[in-house]
Amino acid sequence: MSEFDKLYVHLNELRTRVLRILIVVGIIAIFLMTFHLEPIMYSDITLYYPSPEPLDNIAAQLTDYFRINLVPDDVQLIQTAPGQAFFAQVYIAALVGLVAGTPIIVREVIGFLKPALKENEINVSRSITIPIMGLFISGCLFAYFVVVPFMLEFLYKYGASAGLVTFLNIMDFVTFVLQFLLAFGLSFQLPVIMYAFSQSGMTDAKFWRKNIRYAIIIIIIFGAVISGTLIDNFLRPIIIMRLSSSMNHQSALNNTLITVLSTLAGIIKFGILGLFIGPIIAAMSITIFDIYQIQFGKSK
Repeated sequence: MSEFDKLYVHLNELRTRVLRILIVVGIIAIFLMTFHLEPIMYSDITLYYPSPEPLDNIAAQLTDYFRINLVPDDVQLIQTAPGQAFFAQVYIAALVGLVAGTPIIVREVIGFLKPALKENEINVSRSITIPIMGLFISGCLFAYFVVVPFMLEFLYKYGASAGLVTFLNIMDFVTFVLQFLLAFGLSFQLPVIMYAFSQSGMTDAKFWRKNIRYAIIIIIIFGAVISGTLIDNFLRPIIIMRLSSSMNHQSALNNTLITVLSTLAGIIKFGILGLFIGPIIAAMSITIFDIYQIQFGKSK
């Protein structure tokens, strides 16, 4: 088998595994966008069962729960354009699908990397599946109950002190909340990463103590990146410009879904670097398609 054939086999396997991950996350997201949780009392205990209700779905219930518990009392949550509430629910459903699909994601990643891993590295990878999910959920809960309420209350106090009537766009609100949930969920993976590297024999405790200063710098950079400044101001305009060359201009400006999906797919495949790699691959793919269309469109 030639090197090209081997590369083709690996790429085909990668495509298959990524497709499985997207299918699992998509099924969970569709379920959240299709069903509504109905309460039922059983022996003085409130239980919930799903019932079909696409408009008042689980993602909408989560959105309303966020509004009740996170938005300050003097701030009004509003929708300023058609579809904003829908896309907000899509974002929430995608994040929940990503968390719930963590075992499948870890399994597919390990399966793809298995030929290059030693036996002890494979065992370590399998043993961290549950801790990854537990720490991610812990980070999300910490952000939800501690960080996000404090930040919203603190930031909007300035408007209240000036006697301003404050409105908060639903998309800005959901993006803000999910951004911090994702950031803290990923940040809480640091102990698992350190454990995996140490147990696999790639490093030891002395390495972590020696390089603590570099870890602090990386954490600061991570905090700056995850805040959205670089992504919103740099990567998103690139994708919008790429989209506008192959799609209707108005739909391109309103279509942030591709940006989000490419970012999520990048995180699934490349980890935190996927925040950059996913959107860049999407932009490059659209550019290649444009070049192909121009090149071969003229010859027809």
